[in-house]
Amino acid sequence: MGHVTPFLLLSLILLSGTVALSFGNADPNVGCMDIERKALLKLREGLTDPSDQLSSWVGVNCCTWRGIGCNETTGRVDSLNLRNPSDDRILHALGGEINPSLLVLKDLLYLDLSMNNFRGLELPSFIGSLEKMTYLNLSGASFGGIIPANLGNLSKLLHLDLSNNAIESDLRWLPSLSSLQFLHLGGADLTKAAPYWLPTVNMLPSLLELHLPGCGLSILPPTLPHINFTSLSVLHLSANGFNSTLSPWLFNLTQLVNLDLSSNNLNGELPETLGSLTHLKNLDLSENSDIGGQLPRNLGMLCNLQSLKLSINKVTGDITEFIDSMSRCTNSSLERLDLGFNSLTGNLPNSLGLLKKLRFLKLWHNSFQGSIPESIGNLTSLEDFYLAQNKMGGVIPESFGQLSSLVAVDLSENTWEGVVTEAHFLKLRSLEEVAIQKASPNISLVFNISSKWIPPFKLAYLYLRSCQLGPKFPAWLRNQTELVTVVLNNARIADSIPDWFWQLDLLLDELDVAYNQLTGKVPNSLRFSNLANADLSSNHFQGPLPLWSPNITTLYLRDNQFSGPIPSNIGDVMPSLTDLDISRNGLSGSIPLSFGNLSMLTTMVLSNNYLSGEIPHFWNSIPDLYIVDMSNNGLSGTIPRSMDSLISLRYLILSSNNLSGELPSLRNCTGMKSLDLGDNKFFGNIPAWIGESMLSLLILRLSSNSFTGSIPSQLCGLSSLHILDLSHNNLSGHIPHCVGNLSGLKTSVISDKDTSYLYQGKLKVVAKGRVQDFDSILYLVNSLDLSSNNLSGEMPRELTSLIKLWTLNLSMNHLTGVIPSRIGSMEFIETLDLSINQLSGSIPPSMVSLTFLSHLNLSYNNLSGKIPTGNQFNSLVDPSIYEGNAALCGFPLPDCQVNGGTPQGPSGGGEDNGFEMLGFIISMVIGFVIGFWGVCGSLVISKSWKKTYFHFTDKMIVACMRKYQRRQ
Repeated sequence: MGHVTPFLLLSLILLSGTVALSFGNADPNVGCMDIERKALLKLREGLTDPSDQLSSWVGVNCCTWRGIGCNETTGRVDSLNLRNPSDDRILHALGGEINPSLLVLKDLLYLDLSMNNFRGLELPSFIGSLEKMTYLNLSGASFGGIIPANLGNLSKLLHLDLSNNAIESDLRWLPSLSSLQFLHLGGADLTKAAPYWLPTVNMLPSLLELHLPGCGLSILPPTLPHINFTSLSVLHLSANGFNSTLSPWLFNLTQLVNLDLSSNNLNGELPETLGSLTHLKNLDLSENSDIGGQLPRNLGMLCNLQSLKLSINKVTGDITEFIDSMSRCTNSSLERLDLGFNSLTGNLPNSLGLLKKLRFLKLWHNSFQGSIPESIGNLTSLEDFYLAQNKMGGVIPESFGQLSSLVAVDLSENTWEGVVTEAHFLKLRSLEEVAIQKASPNISLVFNISSKWIPPFKLAYLYLRSCQLGPKFPAWLRNQTELVTVVLNNARIADSIPDWFWQLDLLLDELDVAYNQLTGKVPNSLRFSNLANADLSSNHFQGPLPLWSPNITTLYLRDNQFSGPIPSNIGDVMPSLTDLDISRNGLSGSIPLSFGNLSMLTTMVLSNNYLSGEIPHFWNSIPDLYIVDMSNNGLSGTIPRSMDSLISLRYLILSSNNLSGELPSLRNCTGMKSLDLGDNKFFGNIPAWIGESMLSLLILRLSSNSFTGSIPSQLCGLSSLHILDLSHNNLSGHIPHCVGNLSGLKTSVISDKDTSYLYQGKLKVVAKGRVQDFDSILYLVNSLDLSSNNLSGEMPRELTSLIKLWTLNLSMNHLTGVIPSRIGSMEFIETLDLSINQLSGSIPPSMVSLTFLSHLNLSYNNLSGKIPTGNQFNSLVDPSIYEGNAALCGFPLPDCQVNGGTPQGPSGGGEDNGFEMLGFIISMVIGFVIGFWGVCGSLVISKSWKKTYFHFTDKMIVACMRKYQRRQ
């Protein structure tokens, strides 16, 4: 029915005489009129009544029927209360149609059909003819259509509630309700009235409460020349999309007790005139996102204020003076203070302890510093205390244990330190929820509690992360028989979980004891409620995998010592699983066929075990799979073709197994982001459909297989790709020139905040000369590895446009030609390996610009000339980097010699110096021809010398001419 002020309720009672506001009835000695009895029976005929609410509508005296009230003097029906008393609107709500026979009830003052289900039926227009009506409540009754304009005929109406229906109106009928004191149209579509809603409402001089939440009003007028509804005590305008500053007229409503402007887009600072609302008890400006500025000092004048909500805004400034001002009231009425999700700073002052009526204190998601003041113990009425996500720290005071009414506390994401003892919980008899978690694994808060201590509370929610409770399992949990959530993550517990814990017979929705050193076997006796989570990861649990309640949805058992086969009936016992991670254990045997019963599974991680056998063909039964990781096992056979049905699949990781065969089509997996099939025995050509269908691919790893043929040019269409590893195969042909289209390796460095790149899994990447595992920062790795193949031809110049590349490995191929001169533009490159090819020419001077370069290998090519100096090249002191290039010289190899010794190489490099090199070689040949008889006549004497020398000369000329032709 909404909030009704005492004054309004009194008015209704006086006007309606003996109105029956509940299910009681009038004096049984006064019978109702026969015409009204028949009218009510006609009304019942049109209604559907699935729970027989109207079963009492029998007999001649309708005044005794359920929901009917009659005037004690006249016997006429003046009240009809058919509000659905149940929350179940399907089994108990009235429905059907409302018969116009109601018009017979001429003296009807009170009509309540709320919380029923009339399935979109239009609001009956004839209700506007019941001119004596003072109370009308049709809220939540599933009416629809346009509010009939003749409701304006109800000039005596005091209370009108049409909220939570699918109705609309332009409000032009509203000013006629001159007596109206309560108006609630929440959820109605009033967009047509948006430009003039305020002047319209302002024509109701008796209005005490106005509720228009979620009505699409959009416009909050900045001015109102004259205010008629000066007695307004409740104003609720939340969720209307106002995009303006707070209008000054709001703060001229001096009788306001409750103001709710939450969930809009209000902006600007809070006005100083706020303090003029001295009667205000509830102020809700939360979720306005753009309200900014500092907290106004004159809020401290609102000594009658009971509730202040400013959460989810942009309020800034130091909180100290604000709290000080609020505490100056000799008898502060403040019970609820919600400043969460802002940018407030400063320390919590000792004056906080003077707000002794506080029941709810929410200061989370700000930038408060310092520690909790000692005066916190004075807030003995405090029930909810939320300080999470701040920059607070220091020792939690022992006075915290004086909060005898405390029910829930969340101190997470701060840097608490010191010791927590029994004194911190001394009087917390009402405590039900405790949360102290840290994002960092570093532990600075230690629980030092006696094993004999018996807590005075019964917790339901215990969430402790990165707090030391160990090394023993906390014995004080022994009497916590009402626990629903148990999180003891990274608590330095090096113990087995005692039998008494397993025997508490808890019904859990979450159990998280990950990142400890817990040992022993895990029983199957744990019970879980619907949508429950269990995480036992990173411990030393042994024995077979546990099988728990069918209600469990997420199960993380990775990184333990579980052994034996995966239970064959796992899919039958836990059919509700959505996330399963049992990686990094000692599991053996085959993958159970019952996995096919896990129809809601989205994550399947079985990696790093000893699983064998073929991959089963159950994929059509698990359509929502998002991640499949079966890497590092001993699986054999082929990839099932039914995997092509996994249209939701994003990460397929099958590396390091014994899988073989040609790749089946996975064309339907169009959203794939990571495809890792490395370290297997696949053969055949790399399919072109990878580049045609998987356009969102971020990682493609096919290394260490037996793929043949050329690199498909279609792979160049993978614009998001940032890791491409085709190394250690038998690929041939040229590197496609379209490699420059890989824009994922060309754009600016990815921001850490770009969550689309924060995917799961580990990947082996050859970087800095060794194989490295990447996981948490995998989204930052940018690598192109084509090493150990049979690729030929030149390095494409387009490679140098991949400026985001960190690792480029083209080693152990048959590449020829020169290193592109613009390779220095690859400014982020750290690892460059071009070794064991047939590259020639000089090292381009632009490589000096590669200031991140820390690993370089150019060995065993045909490079010549002087090694560049400067920047990173001065730190590359290992001669093996350049070995196998007989014509190279300079640091760290022997110095270049102009006359004798190693020849002086040209200063330039790359293809831009090709003509200079060509001219130099031709000059040498002409010099040879002219001086042949004079200088080298002795060659004629020896046939073997002559043959060798001319063979060398022919080779040099042919090489030069090919070079010249390529340039043309």
